Amino acid sequence: MDRLRAIRYLAAAAEGASLSAAARLHGVSVAAIAKLIDALESEMKVRLLARHPGGVSPTVAGSMFLEACRPALAQLDEAVEQATASATRVQGTVVIGVQPVIAQEVLTAALPKFCALYPDIQLDVRYVMNMAGLQDRGLDAVLVMGWPQQVGDLVSRPLGATTFVVVASPAYWAAHGLPRHPHDLDQHNCLCIRANTGSVMDLWHFRRADERVAVTARGTVIVDNVHRDMVRDLVVSGVGVARLLDWHQRPGREVSRGLLVPALTDWVVDEVPPVNLLYAPSVRRTPRVRVFLDWVVQVFAEVERERLRPLPATAMPHWVKMRRLRASQTR
Repeated sequence: MDRLRAIRYLAAAAEGASLSAAARLHGVSVAAIAKLIDALESEMKVRLLARHPGGVSPTVAGSMFLEACRPALAQLDEAVEQATASATRVQGTVVIGVQPVIAQEVLTAALPKFCALYPDIQLDVRYVMNMAGLQDRGLDAVLVMGWPQQVGDLVSRPLGATTFVVVASPAYWAAHGLPRHPHDLDQHNCLCIRANTGSVMDLWHFRRADERVAVTARGTVIVDNVHRDMVRDLVVSGVGVARLLDWHQRPGREVSRGLLVPALTDWVVDEVPPVNLLYAPSVRRTPRVRVFLDWVVQVFAEVERERLRPLPATAMPHWVKMRRLRASQTR
């Protein structure tokens, strides 16, 4: 039995709360995941994973085992990356187009590790907000969030997804009250962001069981997508309420540090935009580009592992297709 692979499968299943999540992450079948975890449990003579109708969860013994294994797995991954990087010694320039929101929320924090692994690669990071003329910009790869249309013969690889959370500062909620129902947002100063399409995202959808609610958000500030960090900073300062990406709940970010407090957490947001990596098929033959592509895939795989449950992307909202000045005009 491949014990190391079995432990990796176990960790992925526990973090994703399902065998299928582990299968997607490792690119194998659910049966392969189950078989190796079963073999590991048989060898150790202890149940590590509890199966139930809603998915799987680690047993007490499984949780203790994974807690002990995770540092070793992390050290092993780091050693493999360093050995691979030093052996390859790839060099040259990789030109990547990145939407500002991805650079601000994920990529910038991860780049120091890439720079340490590949000191001979120069990253030329360029601003991208729309797909027009994408193939004529001399880009090796593009990172975009949302629902891009097919762009020529570019490969489009989904890296994961992100959703929205309604947040405000502790001081704002203390002064104005925490909403218990989406319609309570009518009484709050809701700050909005304008999408890449030009539509103000002021139609906030919520779902709880069979109940669906759409609220038109109204407030004192609207900003373009490229300046969405202004909304984050204003909300942290106590100016109002915003619907921000759930990346703000990652370790070390505003929610985990107590700067922002989520509301309406028993409601689900229906709009879940995917994160996509676009590139021409031929660039994978270039070593410096290939190592960046593989690295960025791993970055977003780690973002997905931080979630308790997988987050499947949803279809493009109808307001994106209709291209109105405000999403609420499509109601």
